[in-house]
Amino acid sequence: MATEADFLEITRFQSDLDQCMKCGFCTFFCPVYQEERVESSVARGKLMLIRGLLAGELKYSKEFADKLNRCTLCRTCAVNCPAKTEVPTVIVAARADKVRAKGMSFPYNLIYRWLLPRRVLFGMIVRLASWFQWLFLPKTEGTIRHLAFFLSALGKGRHIPQIAPKFLRQMIPEVNRPSTGVEKRMRVGYFIGCMTDFVFPELGKHIIDFLTRNGVEVVVPKGQGCCGAPVFLGAGDFDTGRKLADGNVKAFEEAGVDYIISDCATCTSALKDYAKFLADTPERAEAYAQFGKKIKDISQFLIDVLKLPASAYQPVEEVKGKRVTWHDPCHLNRYLGVTEQPRQLLQLIPGIEYVEMPQADRCCGMAGAFSLYYYDLSKRIADKKLDSIEATRADIVVTGCPGCQIQLIDGVMRRRLPVKVKHIMELIK
Repeated sequence: MATEADFLEITRFQSDLDQCMKCGFCTFFCPVYQEERVESSVARGKLMLIRGLLAGELKYSKEFADKLNRCTLCRTCAVNCPAKTEVPTVIVAARADKVRAKGMSFPYNLIYRWLLPRRVLFGMIVRLASWFQWLFLPKTEGTIRHLAFFLSALGKGRHIPQIAPKFLRQMIPEVNRPSTGVEKRMRVGYFIGCMTDFVFPELGKHIIDFLTRNGVEVVVPKGQGCCGAPVFLGAGDFDTGRKLADGNVKAFEEAGVDYIISDCATCTSALKDYAKFLADTPERAEAYAQFGKKIKDISQFLIDVLKLPASAYQPVEEVKGKRVTWHDPCHLNRYLGVTEQPRQLLQLIPGIEYVEMPQADRCCGMAGAFSLYYYDLSKRIADKKLDSIEATRADIVVTGCPGCQIQLIDGVMRRRLPVKVKHIMELIK
């Protein structure tokens, strides 16, 4: 008979599990259910499965794990639930208990437990992969590459940006001081994340240049690593998640910064979630809580903290006269509650026409590893987002998450839309 110890993480969030009224209101909103129309795809069905697990009626089978993983963790169910049941929290907890009971299968145990926590080694592996991407991933447009059919494990026919020839941490010093003659206003840490470091380094350099021009000293600690989102939220490996969290907290604590900024909604949310999921001791609980208080999304930091005059936000040449729309990343909108700040930022930029997207907060279907495991399903979810983008007749769709960027780039290229996909900070000089 299963005991409470077998479901340590689920029982921590038992109140969330018990809160579900089984009304089925979530079926109207869940992006996965809207495509599959099966009960196990929606919040209510997943919670029923987890209850069956606790009652000893179900086991951690391969089929059970598959049903658990068919969730983008977009939190649409939670914000629309009449009882405000935090279903994603319970799903993450169930994933963690599964890993405790069954471990992780190859190659994910190698990637998550041995490569990601070792940033230098991981960077070397990524660098090695970049040398051979020309052979396996032929270019289709600019720096976008096409995942050939035989790379089905990564998604047949997917379009992805290439690995950068030079990583961000190789392009910048650890401490970036304000420009000569500019008074220092504050000192912030910059959590660069894997995507900005390895794929979009020019974005990171641009952000640092913008901040230092405006009186912000930017510290990029060499000791920082992956935020851990794919490890503890996606895969449920809390032990490795704690190692990553401890490393990141230590790196930024030693940097002595006023705030910690991130250009990635997923990273920002994951960093704040350390206290919720990974704090297994009073010491970690305190350290993670203090760390989380300093975390800010870049748009949130600019609007709510730095409060620059409108004249600071001048458009880059290629966006002048363009129609621009905004896609809300799920983590930025539903987890962090950052919705107005990016829109305010866009409306401060002269020379562009901002138009609100219908259902701008609809999940794009990326959700990290979800889009690798279930690429066909991910594409169907993305198609609804693409319909919304087309309805705006925008020249540029901007977002605040490099992961969403990759999903949207893939989508607009599949549909051959005349639309550019950019991070919000790429619009500003």
